[in-house]
Amino acid sequence: MKKHRIASLRLAVLSSLLFAGAAQADWVVSPNVEAIRPAPANFQVMPQNPPAFSWSRHSTNPASYVLEVSRGGVVVYTFTTARNWYLPTTAFPQGNYTWRVRPSTSTDWSNPRNFSITASSAVFQVPDNLGLRAKVTSKVRPRQLQAGFVPVSSWTAAMSAERGKALTGLKSEVDWNIANLKSVSDSDWPLVSGAVTAALAAQNADIRTRINKHGRQLETSAMLYRLTLDPKYLAEAKKRGDELASLSPTGPTSYANQDQATRVIALSMVKAIDLLYKDLESARRYNWQRIVDLRGSDMYNALTANNMYIDQYPFDSHGGTSLGYLALISTLALGDIPNASKWFDFATRAYINTVYAWSGPEGGYANGTAYGQYTADYALQIWQPLTHATGVNLFSKPWSTGFLQFFAHFVPPGSTRHLFGDENETKPDFRFLKAYAARFATPQAAWYANNITGDEDNLTLLQAQYPLPSKQVSTMVPPPDAALYPSIGWVAMHSSMQDAKRTSLFFKSSPYGAYNHSHGDQNSIILNSGGRPLLVEAGYMDYYGSPLFNDWYRTTKAHNAVTFDNGIGQPTSGNTINLTRTGNVTAFSTTPALDYAEGDATPAYGGLLTSAIRKVWYMRQQDAAIVQDKLVAPLARAWEWNLHAAAPIVAAADGSVSITNVDRSVCVRPLVNGSSLSYQTRTGPAPKAGVFEAHGAFVHPRTTTGEFVMLLDVGCKNPAVTMTETATSRTFVVGTQSVTVPK
Repeated sequence: MKKHRIASLRLAVLSSLLFAGAAQADWVVSPNVEAIRPAPANFQVMPQNPPAFSWSRHSTNPASYVLEVSRGGVVVYTFTTARNWYLPTTAFPQGNYTWRVRPSTSTDWSNPRNFSITASSAVFQVPDNLGLRAKVTSKVRPRQLQAGFVPVSSWTAAMSAERGKALTGLKSEVDWNIANLKSVSDSDWPLVSGAVTAALAAQNADIRTRINKHGRQLETSAMLYRLTLDPKYLAEAKKRGDELASLSPTGPTSYANQDQATRVIALSMVKAIDLLYKDLESARRYNWQRIVDLRGSDMYNALTANNMYIDQYPFDSHGGTSLGYLALISTLALGDIPNASKWFDFATRAYINTVYAWSGPEGGYANGTAYGQYTADYALQIWQPLTHATGVNLFSKPWSTGFLQFFAHFVPPGSTRHLFGDENETKPDFRFLKAYAARFATPQAAWYANNITGDEDNLTLLQAQYPLPSKQVSTMVPPPDAALYPSIGWVAMHSSMQDAKRTSLFFKSSPYGAYNHSHGDQNSIILNSGGRPLLVEAGYMDYYGSPLFNDWYRTTKAHNAVTFDNGIGQPTSGNTINLTRTGNVTAFSTTPALDYAEGDATPAYGGLLTSAIRKVWYMRQQDAAIVQDKLVAPLARAWEWNLHAAAPIVAAADGSVSITNVDRSVCVRPLVNGSSLSYQTRTGPAPKAGVFEAHGAFVHPRTTTGEFVMLLDVGCKNPAVTMTETATSRTFVVGTQSVTVPK
């Protein structure tokens, strides 16, 4: 049986994501829960070599820090850095290390923390800023394209076979837009920023949508000209670039009003400048560079405000993405825009070092798979050209590999909706996930890319290296059938990753709580089978912060989790405090026959409960699961075991319920306390148009302690179930499988 050492695992997770009481006196752990956590965490085996170091700032705000790394009690490395993170440029020898840090102005050392570099630690080396700049400026433009890039006229037969369809598709897209894409103007968006209203949210969404289309049209036209030398694409690129240049950097598309618009405008324009460098008239190129300078400076000034706040507070999701945009903008602008040099030194290594703050170094995405998919799209837009320009392959970063496996586990081929977090109700766009997987030369990446039907985005393919890394792999191997992602508290349990009609049971108990795009869904589950959603998350996001969003969509009662007293669950009001309303996966194991996960969501209930433990056993041979919840409160509560379905929930006379979604079903029945539980139909706000939702709950009588032990019988096979009870446990035999459930 594969087991995680939960004591060490829990220590690593808590020390990296939550401040423990024992560490509060240690200055590198800020009392502000949104501040960066010290890394490497104590006793952590590092996925990456050399490791990335980070710590919260010292109260004296010194000009620099001294980082000391020891091995066997002997100092082996000493580094000085002006920022509260450091990424060494060369790999460490395998071994056990200790690190500590102090302000350069004092001897106030942090507590020592231990970490290990092992044979499993993948080497990922990044030159210093001077070396990176030299690499970039020595590259002949276009910097963003792979070495050996050739126009269509020089394609081999094999290249034409792989990419001819993408070329035809991109031409069709751009040609249609030449005739039909409406121009943009500042006057299109009359509202000004202020309190979030439905009207302002709609305007910001319209700005994002239209600027994304125009930025893409500019980039695709420039790319097609580079490929075909057809003058109509050069003319179209100039037209769209001039339109974007005419938008005021202080107007509705400004960084202050719509940061997503500014970063798209600046990036698409600098990409077009790089692609068309010798084909743009000097006056036009200068004007475009002027706009890139203005918008890039706005991004830089925002990210460096308050003493480079993004270093200290990495959980700014827009800021973290903007850091990546600025890294690439500065890379492509080096040597032409004087400010690009300081942007580059600030952003590029910082972005390569952190990438995203939504998991530990093993990869994952606590904000949910929908926002993870958007991040994969950003990765293709940013990493691919950044890799070609700098020579640092971000797809080889260990976090990036873990991010890929995360998608394979939580958005496997055939998935029809996302899960856990905002926009979970949306359908995955596998173009981007297929493209992301294709950039890795590993058997798992080849399996994932090959098993996703359809093609990747035409533009990303035409910009990619040839041949694609995944196509250079001779064997395809799926990831394990079950996995824990400890730093985000997610567990995936599949009947068989190889089976396109697999059953998938997902469990979440996250140290990120209900922060940012996450929900109050700690200790919740989701169940799919044969491509059909069975137990789902309810509601949809009309806009961030709406009444529907706050009062239903992100609440515990809209998830397959425990509430009490008619829907009271995990508090989600206020954003920062949600980083303390956490869950934690305290145990996980997997064998070919049985998976097990345990989560503690007590802190998530904000002091309303004194214990909230959920345990899940997935019996692979029976395609069934047992879910136990044990709850304790200081006051008597009426406990509710909520379930939500994408098809009607039908109650039976024996106390069970069934859900049938076309050709897949699950029956849910209590295994203990059945006579005292009542099933009640619940209602919620109207679902999104065209979507069916059913809601219900098994209700436990009012008491200070509650227990549910529920059987999820996938396929409604109605297996024979027997129970043998002792003073400390119950052993259930379900069909041919046995599970012992502690009391």
